[in-house]
Amino acid sequence: MKLRVKFKKYGPIRFIGHLDVMRYFQKAIRRAGLDVAYTGGYSPHQIMTFASPLGVGMESNGEYMDIEVHSLISCENAMERLNRAGADGIEITSVKVLPDNAGNAMASVAAAAYTVRFRQGREPAFHITQALPDFLAREQIPWQKETKKGVRELNLRQGIYELSWDGSAFHMLLDASSAGNIKPAQVIGAFLENCGQTLLENALLITREDLYTNTGTGEAPVLTSLGEIGSDKLPAETESAASSTSDRLPEEADFLREDEKLTDMETVR
Repeated sequence: MKLRVKFKKYGPIRFIGHLDVMRYFQKAIRRAGLDVAYTGGYSPHQIMTFASPLGVGMESNGEYMDIEVHSLISCENAMERLNRAGADGIEITSVKVLPDNAGNAMASVAAAAYTVRFRQGREPAFHITQALPDFLAREQIPWQKETKKGVRELNLRQGIYELSWDGSAFHMLLDASSAGNIKPAQVIGAFLENCGQTLLENALLITREDLYTNTGTGEAPVLTSLGEIGSDKLPAETESAASSTSDRLPEEADFLREDEKLTDMETVR
């Protein structure tokens, strides 16, 4: 059975990298007592995949991880167990059972929504509301991206699906596919260059709000949140199996002692 776990990442834990987040969840899943599936062979590991890795220092309200389990009492039970076994700064907000034909989280990402604010004292010296329409009216927004193979020329405009300013923050929906993958800092940097200014170092506070998949076609895309795929109800054929395994699965009080709870990243490593 495939599950999609949605979680938030905030506070000091936003400074840990993607590999540490993977190790965190491997430990949290074991502490939570979930009946997780493992790969075969001489070095088995938990079957899990993550959506687009989050940049170090960024907060998020919509990160996703797919895992496989042999049995499950309920999605709500799994969410509660993971939250009790976890650390401050990572909060599970939903667990859903994926349909058999669902793609994994990493391969499914097509777009990402962000909220971007300027740090105090690093705001641009012009009226953003007045300058934004001219920027969005451009058909070409060139941007040079440095890669291992050299400098690559990009047209950011093709990947900016939505961009607005509410007086205190930008709200944007950007291409996050493997072919595009536009970063919020690139968009803000190009916007400031269009207005004759330069983006200052460490000027932005970026929060990723959600990740989306394309449930339409390439010609007529329909962006749907990864969190809307699946159901929080168990398939009918697994309900009886879940009931039978509930007798052997430990209760929270049994598998989780207070001194075992992940309270800081030292326990994750």
